[in-house]
Amino acid sequence: MATLRHGAALRSLSSTSRHVPRIPMTSSLRTSTRQFSASSARLGSTFFPNEPEVPVVKTEIPGPASKEHIAKLTQVFDTRSLNMLADYNKSVGNYIIDPDGNALLDVYAQIASIPVGYNNPALRKAAESPEMVTALINRPALGNFPSHDWADILETGILKVAPKGLNQVFTGMAGSDANETAFKAAFMWRRQRDRGGPGVEFTEEELESSMLNQSPGASELSILSFKSAFHGRLFGTLSTTRSKPIHKLDIPAFDWPHATFPQLKYPLEEHAAENAQAEADSLAEVEHLILNYHVPPAAVIVEPVQSEGGDNHASPAFFRGLRALTRKHGVLLIVDEVQTGVGATGRFWAHDHWDLPEPPDMVTFSKKAQTAGYYYGDPSLRPNKPYRQFNTWMGDPARALLFRAIVDEIQARDLVANTARVGDYLFTGLEDLARRYPGQIENLRGRGQGTFIAFDSPARDAFLRKAKTFGVNIGGSGERAVRLRPMLVFEKHHADILLAALEKVVKS
Repeated sequence: MATLRHGAALRSLSSTSRHVPRIPMTSSLRTSTRQFSASSARLGSTFFPNEPEVPVVKTEIPGPASKEHIAKLTQVFDTRSLNMLADYNKSVGNYIIDPDGNALLDVYAQIASIPVGYNNPALRKAAESPEMVTALINRPALGNFPSHDWADILETGILKVAPKGLNQVFTGMAGSDANETAFKAAFMWRRQRDRGGPGVEFTEEELESSMLNQSPGASELSILSFKSAFHGRLFGTLSTTRSKPIHKLDIPAFDWPHATFPQLKYPLEEHAAENAQAEADSLAEVEHLILNYHVPPAAVIVEPVQSEGGDNHASPAFFRGLRALTRKHGVLLIVDEVQTGVGATGRFWAHDHWDLPEPPDMVTFSKKAQTAGYYYGDPSLRPNKPYRQFNTWMGDPARALLFRAIVDEIQARDLVANTARVGDYLFTGLEDLARRYPGQIENLRGRGQGTFIAFDSPARDAFLRKAKTFGVNIGGSGERAVRLRPMLVFEKHHADILLAALEKVVKS
């Protein structure tokens, strides 16, 4: 599927993206450069005619130039989690390019955070607009001093793509922040309901005990999450995160409950009865915890796909059951779309796949949105008094403007539909590889979920390292999963290149 060739790899730059410079190919590098292609690929991107036609590997990764930069960076910044060093002036489209000129097909995309390609011309145009300049150099404290056009910015961007039934937003800074503030909203909503409504004043005992971190002012409530979940690393979110011990060690945690997330077996069609039972057992456990846990849950939080915990899926029926349970028992449902949102699953929001009879109470977002926050629809989720849900920034207009440009680009180029089509094509190719290399690509999952695809590898970490030598930047999750997180501009010929590289990895 893949052939090895020598020579220059980069197309000439188009006039629309002249800000991205050509990578020079010196004669000394030319003989050691490996350029990879797939024989069936239609080379060249529809969306980025100036991106590399195929990956180029000139040096080991990191190469000498990268090592020099890393050594300098290590003196002032912790680099122990470094994956690779990038040159973002040269990275373009689906390709991340490093200081040594290595151009890797990027199907990790900054941990699923780049939506429409590196150095996208439409985003550059938005970044250079007078509106963006004003937002950057006059960053407002939005809760106190919002700009006159803040409502227009929200309505033409963030709220333009609001999940069905949710017409309001609280903007934040990052995914952890989005979930943390959603938790606060859930607790305030619950206590307001218990008191008898928004017009009931706090008691003197509540006011005084809150300053001592004691009940009743500090409520004895919890957030119910799932085993292997990841919702962030702030204090509240970390108590709901259960993907890896390294995230949690030494940090004080709340005594909050967690239920078993269904552990589905693959192929799904061969394990239908077992999987249905696993989901039923999980729902029964959730209901038991809602009714009996000694710190009552105010909300349940769930990811459409447990992205950091190993790319664990569940059926739409499971999530419909979860919505029914939370509604039945007066508990809020928070859907964490930080990683799954903004088109990656072939729908703009992953929970759109579930066909819920009524929407979640809150949906959190970040990553590909390049901003953050949570959507909601029930007015009672607004606290009854000002300053209860508040911080200096309460979001960032510059990032909201960028998300607006992202939304416009996605809609103009029909990128969600593109992701659905390419995802089906890629999944079929991965099924073929799994058949031909049994034991190397296991538990393939994500059919019908766009490019939000994963599989297990018996030697996952070595697999990821080897992929770089064949020109692909790819990520993992959980203990064994290889997760694919391409951008929305990932096309069929990119899938061919990726499949060819993956075959080389498993054969090696």
